[in-house]
Amino acid sequence: MTLPAGAGPARRVGGGDINEAFHVVLADGRDAFVKTRPEVPPGEYRAEAAGLAWLAEPGALRTPRVLEIHERYLVLEWVQPGRLDAAGMEELGRGLALTHAAGAPRFGHADERLSSRFGSLRLSNEPTPDWPSFYAERRLAPLARIGAQRGVLSPSAVQAVERVCARLGELAGPAEAPARLHGDLWSGNVMADAQGRPWLIDPAVYGGHREVDLAMLRLFGAPSERVFAAYQEHTPLADGWRERVELYQLLPLLVHALLFGGSYVAAAERIAVRYAG
Repeated sequence: MTLPAGAGPARRVGGGDINEAFHVVLADGRDAFVKTRPEVPPGEYRAEAAGLAWLAEPGALRTPRVLEIHERYLVLEWVQPGRLDAAGMEELGRGLALTHAAGAPRFGHADERLSSRFGSLRLSNEPTPDWPSFYAERRLAPLARIGAQRGVLSPSAVQAVERVCARLGELAGPAEAPARLHGDLWSGNVMADAQGRPWLIDPAVYGGHREVDLAMLRLFGAPSERVFAAYQEHTPLADGWRERVELYQLLPLLVHALLFGGSYVAAAERIAVRYAG
């Protein structure tokens, strides 16, 4: 492992699927969170730091302050972990609504440093003119191709995803301006501090449809319905959003099918068939 010069003893902590993570004391005495691993692709940690800054820019939700960026490690301020309390859950819902509303210049991102990484998978954020084309061409179709190449998805599952892509113009819901998305918003990427307040970590940012973040948060252990109630109170979702929840859960399920296999493969195929028509 590679740590900042002068850092004190490192205590291993949870840090995701591909990185090693440590609680360390820096040479200047500050507590810090360090993530590192061998053979990090060039620019990956700089992209993560840029994503954290982009999410923090609206001032609606906290992200850890970046202390140092190195090609072999990323150093963030240490946030003493706790549990979300009721006020924190409502703050998360309102904060997500405000962060999404801060918007993005386009669907995708002009800065290719901010390609979205999901574990070992990397998906392009090259912009497209509208949301249905982005969701089809930059998310679902590439994942289906990878699934076919690896033999993870059956030919019938791949065909179902392709039919979903062809129908997205009618399935994706009313047109909305690009939202500022976290992009990998499962419950593990929402942490609470010792005061019960929410923080966003490990982003995979891009401009997209706000229902994607919310659908993923529902899929993998949402903190509480208070989150969604607070979101809806601040910025209601468009009519028909309930019918689109699984459509937008297809993205993380395909990612998990490729990374972990198992029941995720069947779940992704079931949802693809549902929307294939």
